[in-house]
Amino acid sequence: MLRALILTTAITSALALPSTGFAAGSDDNAKPKKTETTQNCLNVRQWDPDKNAYVRFSQPVNGVWDAKIGKCVRPDKTSYLDADELYKAVRELAYAGRYNEANTVLDQMPDQAEDRVLTYRGFTARKTGQLELANVFYQQAIDANPDNILARSYMGQGKVVEGDTVAAMIQLREIQARGGAGTWAEASLRDAIETGTTYNY
Repeated sequence: MLRALILTTAITSALALPSTGFAAGSDDNAKPKKTETTQNCLNVRQWDPDKNAYVRFSQPVNGVWDAKIGKCVRPDKTSYLDADELYKAVRELAYAGRYNEANTVLDQMPDQAEDRVLTYRGFTARKTGQLELANVFYQQAIDANPDNILARSYMGQGKVVEGDTVAAMIQLREIQARGGAGTWAEASLRDAIETGTTYNY
């Protein structure tokens, strides 16, 4: 009884903090913008920069649009692109539900230990039902950067899916304590705790 009262008080306290809404300024706080990557690059034919020619796959593959050459590049041959471009492609592909291609592009990122890479590995794992693996990646991202509030939000949303509201609240309070009050990371996790609905970006 006392434990339930304490838990209820903690949840109410964390949820009562003010939120400025769901859209802050960084790319991580808004839905990924649709580009040619998800509008025009789901094809059996993809550009291979190593061969300097198009190659055919047995089924459609979602390539990554390279605006400089005006072609859809096969996802496993995109390592020459800038890391920020790759990250944007990962977010766009993941939002479109193209998790295999998102992971393939993640494989091309130059620093596999970077916390944003680990964060999105966790995200794609969670969205494909691999909750335990997702938590491993989220924890690695948080260990690398304790102030990664996006990883904390995603981890908390995964805990909501698991039915572990207490663990989700722990991450919400960490986000708030680390200056994340009013950010998308906080707002999306807060909403997930209140409604049970998680987000796909």
